[in-house]
Amino acid sequence: MSEPVEPLRITPTLLLRAYAAGVFPMAQSADAEDIFWVDPKRRGILPLDGLHVPRSLARTLRRGGHEVAVDRDFEGVLDGCAGREETWINPEIRELYGTLHRLGYAHSVEVRMDGALVGGLYGVQLGAAFFGESMFSRRTDASKIALVHLVARLRAGGFSLLDTQFVTDHLRKLGAAEVSRDVYHRMLETALRTPADFYSLPDAPEAELVLQLSTQTS
Repeated sequence: MSEPVEPLRITPTLLLRAYAAGVFPMAQSADAEDIFWVDPKRRGILPLDGLHVPRSLARTLRRGGHEVAVDRDFEGVLDGCAGREETWINPEIRELYGTLHRLGYAHSVEVRMDGALVGGLYGVQLGAAFFGESMFSRRTDASKIALVHLVARLRAGGFSLLDTQFVTDHLRKLGAAEVSRDVYHRMLETALRTPADFYSLPDAPEAELVLQLSTQTS
């Protein structure tokens, strides 16, 4: 009788190799025990020269009343994303990305109002590719503010690929689009060979600089 085969354990190293191959993990829900790999036929990306910033959002950025920072509270952003009504972040995924953050591969953009974390996003960096994983918002436009700041930071740092995995109506309105798997893999190969700096901007850049870097307003 053959010995039972242990399921493959996902390690941070394996996870980074998966990203480099164009594959990412998901769980069915926060309570799911199993993780599966995803390689969509149509991949969501947000062109770094094509972010659409509505005038109302630009006014919100200029008006202030919020603080934006990076990598100050990665665990808090994970909690915010995992606490949504629908989430694919189970305990194993949460632990994996926390480890990637401690190793310097995963980053968060955080939005605070009155000292409280009200929105943000997190993702993984390899070369000049940033793989956006999840975002959350507890105040109007908080996640959009984080995304505009992310795009500005990526453009300033020499990134060439912002992977959104899928395209939602929310992301489409901001300029996200779909590309074929083959096109995505070519973009990924180029980005992986290119150095980039996530910390090219100061921790809390001025709104005008962010809007200038994050391209067009309307």
